[in-house]
Amino acid sequence: MEVEICCNSVLSARNAKLGGAYRIELCQALSEGGTTPSAAAIEYCVKKLNLQTRVLIRPRGGNFIYDNEDFKIALSDIRHAYLLGAHAVVFGFLTPNGDIDVEKTRIAVETAQGMDITFHRAFDECRNPKEALEQIIECGCNKLLTSGCMPSAEEGIPLLKELVKQADGRIGIIAAAGITPHNVTYIVNETKVGQIHASCKKIIDNMTVTDMNTVRNLFKITDKMN
Repeated sequence: MEVEICCNSVLSARNAKLGGAYRIELCQALSEGGTTPSAAAIEYCVKKLNLQTRVLIRPRGGNFIYDNEDFKIALSDIRHAYLLGAHAVVFGFLTPNGDIDVEKTRIAVETAQGMDITFHRAFDECRNPKEALEQIIECGCNKLLTSGCMPSAEEGIPLLKELVKQADGRIGIIAAAGITPHNVTYIVNETKVGQIHASCKKIIDNMTVTDMNTVRNLFKITDKMN
C-alpha cells in the first residue's frame, strides 16, 4: 500500500514527514482546490526534507479547460519542477465537452521528460470515465487520482472498484478525497486500490495544515496492509 499525503505548504510537508510520510503531493491554495506551489517550496521538500515530491501543475483555480496562455504556463511549471528535482508532476486537462484533452495531455507528458505522471481529479468531471481512463493510459500517464467521480472516495467505491479492474495494472489507481484513518481500511478492502491520497488536515489559527498525528495514525493502519 502506497500512501501519498497532500501538503499545501512547507509546514504541512514537515508535519507529514514527522508523521511518517515519505511521499507527498505538494500544492498551495487548497481553498481553490490546489494550485502550483512555489519553486522555493518544491526545492525545500526535495532537498531539505528528502521527500518524494509530486508537484501539482495547476496555473489557476476553477475548471480544467485551459487556453493557450494557461497551458504555456503549465508547461513552464512542469519544466521547472523537473529542474528542481521533483519526482513527479500531477496535472489534468479537459475539453469543453467533458472529455480528456488528449493533445494537451500528450504534450505535457512529453514535457515531463520521464518524470512519473499522475492525471488528477479533473478525471472526476469527465462525462465518460471508462473511456477517459483508456485515453489517459494511451497518453502515457502512470497514475490516476480519483474519487470515483463522487465527492469522496467512500461514496465513489463502486466506480473505483470498476476502474481498478479496467486498469488491470496498466496504470496505478490512487483513491482520493475524504480518506481518513477511520475509513481507509473499508475503502481499500472494497476497491482493491494499491494507493491512497489523503490530506490529513486540520485548522489551526484559521490556517489549514497537515496534522502530524493524523498522518501517523493513517500509517499505523496502512502499514498493516503491506
